[in-house]
Amino acid sequence: MQVSRIRALRGPNLWSRHTAIEAIISCPESERVLASAVEQQLRRTFPAVGPIDAGRGQQAGMAHALEKVTLALQAQAGCPVTFSRTTPTEEAGTYQVVVEYTEEEVGRLALDLAEKLCQAVLAGQGFDVEGAIAQLHELDEDVRLGPSTGCIVDAAVARGIPYRRLTQGSMVQFGWGAKQRRIQAAEVDTTSAIAESIAQDKDLTKQLLHAAGVPVPLGRPADSPEEAWAIAQEIGLPVVVKPQDGNQGKGVTVNITDRDAFQAAYETAERHGTVMVEKFLPGHDYRLLVVGHKLVAAARREPPLVVGDGVHTVRQLVDQVNADPRRGEGHATSLTKIRFDDIAIGRLQAQGLEPDSVPEKGRRVILRNNANLSTGGTATDVTDDVHPEVAARAVAAARMVGLDICGVDVVCESVLRPLEEQSGGIVEVNAAPGLRMHLNPSYGKGRDVGQAVIDLMFPNGENGRVPVIAVTGTNGKTTTVRLTAHLLRAQGLRVGMTNTDGVYVNGRQTDSGDCSGPRSARNVLMHPEVDAAVFETARGGLLREGLAFDRCKVAIVTNLGGGDHLGLNYITTLEDLSVLKRVIVLNVEPDGMAVLNAADPAVAAMAPHCPGDVTFFALDANQPVLATHRAQGRRVVYVDNGQIVAQKGKHSFRIPLSQVPLTRNGQIGFQTENVLAAVGAAWAVDVPWDAIAHGLSTFISDVQGVPGRFNVFDYKGATLIADYGHNPDAIQALVHAVDNMPANKRMVVISGAGDRRDEDIRDQTRILGAAFDDVVLYQDACQRGRADGEVVTLLREGLEGAARTRHIETIQGEFNAIDAALARLSTGDLCLILIDQVEEALAYINEKVRQA
Repeated sequence: MQVSRIRALRGPNLWSRHTAIEAIISCPESERVLASAVEQQLRRTFPAVGPIDAGRGQQAGMAHALEKVTLALQAQAGCPVTFSRTTPTEEAGTYQVVVEYTEEEVGRLALDLAEKLCQAVLAGQGFDVEGAIAQLHELDEDVRLGPSTGCIVDAAVARGIPYRRLTQGSMVQFGWGAKQRRIQAAEVDTTSAIAESIAQDKDLTKQLLHAAGVPVPLGRPADSPEEAWAIAQEIGLPVVVKPQDGNQGKGVTVNITDRDAFQAAYETAERHGTVMVEKFLPGHDYRLLVVGHKLVAAARREPPLVVGDGVHTVRQLVDQVNADPRRGEGHATSLTKIRFDDIAIGRLQAQGLEPDSVPEKGRRVILRNNANLSTGGTATDVTDDVHPEVAARAVAAARMVGLDICGVDVVCESVLRPLEEQSGGIVEVNAAPGLRMHLNPSYGKGRDVGQAVIDLMFPNGENGRVPVIAVTGTNGKTTTVRLTAHLLRAQGLRVGMTNTDGVYVNGRQTDSGDCSGPRSARNVLMHPEVDAAVFETARGGLLREGLAFDRCKVAIVTNLGGGDHLGLNYITTLEDLSVLKRVIVLNVEPDGMAVLNAADPAVAAMAPHCPGDVTFFALDANQPVLATHRAQGRRVVYVDNGQIVAQKGKHSFRIPLSQVPLTRNGQIGFQTENVLAAVGAAWAVDVPWDAIAHGLSTFISDVQGVPGRFNVFDYKGATLIADYGHNPDAIQALVHAVDNMPANKRMVVISGAGDRRDEDIRDQTRILGAAFDDVVLYQDACQRGRADGEVVTLLREGLEGAARTRHIETIQGEFNAIDAALARLSTGDLCLILIDQVEEALAYINEKVRQA
């Protein structure tokens, strides 16, 4: 068994809506059917894998075993994964294996470990399953979002807000384009750097809170141990010693009552920067969480401690507590393991104990004075107990510092009474506070603080989405994308657009080349000046990565042709292509729209798969699918008496084709179909009809508007048409278009893409041979895996027995072929130039026209 071509499908894809790892698996004949003994040994080695079956009446083989093991390893490591699939290809012994992942790195490692486990079973060798699961679990803990950021993401997903993780850390984008927001852990993008700096400067924070009438403990920073001790004497023992700029309880020592303990505390705090001394406030340690000027949660924190049983040593008792599965390293788990370090030993000694002492039964042994969860403390929810005056002081502190999300540390006897009545105070204000103590407190009710953060960023039920229009099909995609974007701009929207020519944001090109894949689409959705997005969604990107978005507002499918890219990446039939292309239809929003070509049976058949509504379009008002849809009172777009008609029930809107330059008064059928699709999409996102009509009247089919898409030139009285058509369906549409244009002699310049099937290359010239008098053949700059001259030979074979063509010429090089054709043209002739290098060829033709 060999594993090759591993891909990460990072969005909805051919197989499912889940993120997934896809791999190509090649099995020798002996492994195509799983032997009973092998399956039994596999299940003995890894019982959690369960029965291995192929389903759908197929026999399971090692590829299916690999699939099941990869999924089960992740599940055993704690990953919430459920989907997997193995599909045989047309190549004997070759399979596509797809397994869901929640973290890409974990999914890739699971596949690698699963392969090793399967190979070990085949070889009769042992395999450390527990070690593999532990490795996966450790990696998952390391790379997945921590509880604070994770709870905010979970709340966003529950609201239907899209998100994208921007770093390996905790920076996350919610929403798209102009509606996006970003967080870094529990800090939102509206929090200023100044507010964060104030929160880090504990002395400045105290000054500001005091000015706002918020009770705070006495104290100030010190530059030396002597000055610090003098401050302690001045304000009176006991005191707290901590870094002036610190977090997570690092370097903090509380309730210091003598000089020796003070000196040790000073040295600990000094490692983290300037030292601050302040009065110790007696009472309990509380954390109050303020989000958007509201108190949303509160917890009483207890320092890390163990309770003696008269049998075990302190060190053993700590090991027992740390064995709690809720405790882990860092912040990935709800509780943190208790640190047994110098600070803990010092605290033990203050209680007359050593690590190997055996405390009597029932004795509470404190391991640290501070109660931070990050050092092993516990939390009890007290949200419902907080007195309104205590909540008001916490909100005032957050507002004074300028924090949108704020963890306010309060020390007092009880939050049931105002702080002023009990000599309590606010001892610290924290930016980006940890949220896990409120999500999963050690005791009491968990609070949905993630939802509070999402409500702050997206009030009034907003979902952060801008309209996304996805366009796919065999032909017409780029023109439809450009026209749809133009119609949206006519409404005044700032539009992001991707197509095979580049990436455009608000009319400015930000990237060039073929940008019809998910990477370019993701870049557009990150741009803060995008009010709507229109994406050309090509088959290659769908196969490589899936979609760049979870759902789209509109999905347009222009048409499906069997002569484009079939035979590549195991897409071998029109049905395969249809299943792939309908991915965008499957992922339309429930209140969205699929805009489908009613005249194309494969496209029309996608309608039942759309979660939203459907608009059908067709040139023929009486096309059966469209007519039935119209009779049901649903949306349709068609042509009637020289007008574009958009109709729903008894309501309709008409635009004369004479006012749509792209269609040349309706003479170019395929461009008219593109217009109908774009109108349906603009209608779906509520573009006003006057804006749609204006947009159609101002969209010109030139090299600026739609480069390489039926660009027309006048050359010495002859008509030149430059087009990027490169499959039989596109060629047929072009032939229909030029048939409506008068000409004395018709000439075509053509090459062929090497990554098409032989019959598809021949079909192109078979079609042209019946419509053109002269044919000039040339070889593409890139043969895409073909030998020199092979494509031209296939093109010539397609011209054998041509009904009309009388002159055939083969030229080396695209520009030389253009020159040869131009030299044969006379006034009144027509020449169709099927260009390969779009930008360069158009520039070359423009220059020839200018010189004429």
